[in-house]
Amino acid sequence: MFNSDILLPIIIISGIAYSILAKKLTVLAALTGGVLASLIFIGAGYTGVAMMTTFFILGSAATSWKQQDKQGFTVGEETKNGRSALQVLANAGAAAMGCVVIIFYPELGHFMLPAMAAAFASATADTLSSELGTVYGKRFLNIVTFKPDRCGQDGVVSLEGTLIGIAGSSILAIIYVLGYGWNINFFLIIIAGTLGNLTDSLLGAFLERKGIIGNNLVNFLSTVAASLVALLLDALF
Repeated sequence: MFNSDILLPIIIISGIAYSILAKKLTVLAALTGGVLASLIFIGAGYTGVAMMTTFFILGSAATSWKQQDKQGFTVGEETKNGRSALQVLANAGAAAMGCVVIIFYPELGHFMLPAMAAAFASATADTLSSELGTVYGKRFLNIVTFKPDRCGQDGVVSLEGTLIGIAGSSILAIIYVLGYGWNINFFLIIIAGTLGNLTDSLLGAFLERKGIIGNNLVNFLSTVAASLVALLLDALF
């Protein structure tokens, strides 16, 4: 009979090995991802790990999709050996922080689990809208001025990319309710993930484009914003 206790180590070791061999992550980034996955499992169980895995799979697939069509439009964030540890922390750090809170204060799980899911929803929405919006977007606008702007620039969005991002948030919300049961958090996660994605674009337009902060900090702050929105909405509803 299969021992479920060894499932997590198998998942983490397999994920680390694949990420390194496929050059999706650097060695340090893959090990960092393994540590974060362990924290997320302790705080959120297999559902949390499933959300992290889904973000990684969808993000990697979107980044690889029609790369030739993206040349000249986007600035690659990966080295020849994959994404860095800082990029892993930027995208999954907020979710892991939420799980650390759950570990030390289990009674807050009701609030922190949706916040964790919202962070992953935001990271997924941002990656999908950026990578696929570049390919399928028809009209690109500056999120601040709503005037036409160059595809791939910080703070530039498209209707198609935004809708793709909402779809990404919805996928993470579906995983949440499959793991924890159906409730209003399904809608709250989608809303929070979408607002986190828009926050990413606003930070890109106001700060990143001017060189005040970098992309990693933008990604981290947008996932934190999504978590805070989820906490606020959960308190209201």
